[in-house]
Amino acid sequence: MKISILDDYHDTIRTLPCFSMLDGHDVTIWNDHVQDDDILAERLKDAEALVLIRERTKIQAPLLEQLPNLRLISQRSVFPHIDTEACTKCGVIVSSNAHAGTPSFATAELTWALVLAGMRSLPQQVAALKRGEWQIGVGSSLRGKTLGVYGYGRIGGVILDYGKLFGMKPLVWASEGSRDRARADGWDVAASRDAFFESSDVLSLHLRLYDSTRGIVTAADLARMKPSALLVNTSRAPLIETGALEAALRAGRLGMAAVDVYEEEPVRDPNHPLLSMDNVICTPHIGYVTREDYETQFADIFEQIHAYAAGAPIHVVNPDVLG
Repeated sequence: MKISILDDYHDTIRTLPCFSMLDGHDVTIWNDHVQDDDILAERLKDAEALVLIRERTKIQAPLLEQLPNLRLISQRSVFPHIDTEACTKCGVIVSSNAHAGTPSFATAELTWALVLAGMRSLPQQVAALKRGEWQIGVGSSLRGKTLGVYGYGRIGGVILDYGKLFGMKPLVWASEGSRDRARADGWDVAASRDAFFESSDVLSLHLRLYDSTRGIVTAADLARMKPSALLVNTSRAPLIETGALEAALRAGRLGMAAVDVYEEEPVRDPNHPLLSMDNVICTPHIGYVTREDYETQFADIFEQIHAYAAGAPIHVVNPDVLG
C-alpha cells in the first residue's frame, strides 16, 4: 500500500521502533509543511493512506476531491482540521484513536515547565544574563498559591497532582459533569466561574477545542484575574477569545502568560504580537513532541493502517463511509 506521512519536521518517524510496523508498504515521508492544496494534491496523488501528525495540515473538500486514490486518513486525537463529511462523500475512512485512557504526560510536563518558567521569569533571566545583566527581577514561589485548572480531563488531572506536590492549592472549573467528577475525586471546585478566575494565581487550560469551547475564555474572564497571575495554555489557542489575551496582558490583568499554541500554526512571523511581549513565554507547540509520545501516537496510527489493510478498520470517526 502507498502511504504518505505529512509534516514530519525533523524526520523522526522513521527512527521510531514502531516504524517497522509499516515494513512491506511503500512509504513517503514529507518533512516540510505545505498547506497549498494543489501542491498537496500532486504529492498525494498516488497515496491510498495518509498519516497526519495531529493538526498540522488541514484536510478539506477541495483537496480531497483531487485525491481519487485516497481511502484512509490515519491519525490520533481530535480532528477539527479534517472535513469528515467531505471524507465520507469521497469514500475516505478517517481513523483516529482518542486515547481515552492515557494522558499525554509529555504535554503535562511541558505545562509544568511553563508554570515554573513563568513564575520565575526563567527565559528573561537567562537572556539578561547573556547580555551581561545580573538579576533583572524577583520571581514568585508556587507553594501556597492557588492553581486553577480549567477542564478536568486526563491532562488536567495530572496538573492538579503536580500542583499538590508543589504545595499549591488546586482549584477546578469545568463543565458541570466534570466538576462533579472532580469533587468525587477529592478536588476543590470553585464556587463560581467568576471566583475561579479571580482567585487563581496560576491558571492552566486543559480543554478540547469544539464549537462549544471556542472562545470559552473571554476578555471579561481575563479582566477578573490578579495583576500577578499567570495563564498557561498548552491546549488550543482558540479556547481564548481572539485578541483577548494580548489585550489583558497589555492592561495588566493578568500579569503573565506562557503559551505553546497559536490560532494559526506554524508561527513564522517574528512580529507576532505575543512574541513581542516581555511578559509572555512562547514555545512552538512542542507539548506532545517527545520521542516517547511519538512512539505511543504512531504505534496507534500504524495499528489503524494494519486494521484497514486487513479489511477491518478501527477507530473510525465517520462510520457512514463503511456503508
